[in-house]
Amino acid sequence: MIALLLRDLRLAVRAGGGFGLSLAFFLIVTVLVPFGVGPEGGTLARIAPGILWVGALLACLLSLDRIFALDFEDGSLDLLATAPIPMEAVVSIKAFAHWLTTGLPLVLAAPVFGVLLNLPGPAYPWLVLSLAIGTPALSVLGAFGAALTVGLKRGGLLLSLLVLPLYVPTLLFGAELIKRGAEGGATAVPMLFLAGITAACIALVPFASAAAIRVNLR
Repeated sequence: MIALLLRDLRLAVRAGGGFGLSLAFFLIVTVLVPFGVGPEGGTLARIAPGILWVGALLACLLSLDRIFALDFEDGSLDLLATAPIPMEAVVSIKAFAHWLTTGLPLVLAAPVFGVLLNLPGPAYPWLVLSLAIGTPALSVLGAFGAALTVGLKRGGLLLSLLVLPLYVPTLLFGAELIKRGAEGGATAVPMLFLAGITAACIALVPFASAAAIRVNLR
């Protein structure tokens, strides 16, 4: 399992789907927003939680199609399907590798990008917390979309269309958690909902992803 994780981390970096690309995209989003809505600090502070979450969500989309595509192309996915390791565990490891190379760097860099959007000071801990809790769900759901489209030529657009609706609950509760934290409001409800979504995704979605891979390999 550890060898598979290390292999996926190396492939993610070598294939150009590592943390650098996601961070660059996240930075572009946060830089362009002030040009579009104006430099007023109050306006930016009000929309900053949603913009930061949308930027992180879109950045995660960039490398989703690579989760299984490289293994499918070189035949490794067929070997993994017949290996003694359960396919559900393989999916979980690959989703975890995607989070390490995409989600975790976004979590660490988000406070820096929050400065560009004039995010209020009290919101920074909640920004990091919400992304740390919510981004694993993005990777797991993205792995499900990648499993559905594995083997399809030019399946990147289809993958985005399949995954984006599934991301909406995480986006809503993640942005709401930051907003309430910035205003000093009650944060327990959005945080529990966000954590519940992530826990449910980690527990259930790998089984659906593994079933989709088995169907596509027949």
